[in-house]
Amino acid sequence: MAVVVFDMDDTLYDEMTYVQSGFSAVAEFLSNGYGISSEDAIMVMNNELMDNGRGQVFDSVLKHFNIWSKYIVLKCLAVYRTHTPDIRLLDDALECLSLLMPDYPMYLVTDGNKMVQNMKVKALGIEQYMKYCFITHRYGIRHSKPSPYVFHKIADREKVDFNRVMYIGDNPNKDFVGIKKLGFKTIRIMRGSFVNIERPPEYEADYRIHSLRELTPKLISNMIGH
Repeated sequence: MAVVVFDMDDTLYDEMTYVQSGFSAVAEFLSNGYGISSEDAIMVMNNELMDNGRGQVFDSVLKHFNIWSKYIVLKCLAVYRTHTPDIRLLDDALECLSLLMPDYPMYLVTDGNKMVQNMKVKALGIEQYMKYCFITHRYGIRHSKPSPYVFHKIADREKVDFNRVMYIGDNPNKDFVGIKKLGFKTIRIMRGSFVNIERPPEYEADYRIHSLRELTPKLISNMIGH
């Protein structure tokens, strides 16, 4: 028996849609609380994101409108993390999960803030496809990827050897290096913010795909066997 395990962010949905959903929630908060145009706030946040990444987005927008304080930064962060995300599964993910669900036990393994990742899981409706969704930070940050901790749990639950478990993810910095050497099968989907990153062989997956439509029972059986 093969067990199929999925990453979530940029594997099953476009993570940038979550970011934009969060920015919209923060912009609404700033509009309601401080009279700032939500459209202008979103524009400033997107410019900061494009120029410097996510790290200082809320500081940047508050400084732009001359209302910066540590308290408001923390409020923006709380709004971002607790908002109900406007996100959906990618079409190829929906097709893949529907195709594989009758024949394979499937799991989710995702890193990140426990509350944020749980909100994403709920918004995407992933639980209906998975036997269990592992949010690694529930077990302590030390057990987030590349730790194989939750992958051991999956193999134990399914009573299979590691080489019967396949993981599909997008981030070669951490998704595969901790489990590949143990015999877990690994597939890298080439999309998201890491699409152009190349790492040494021990960090790379066994196989690459560009769409989850390529993740067919034939491919799974070729990599894992029957």
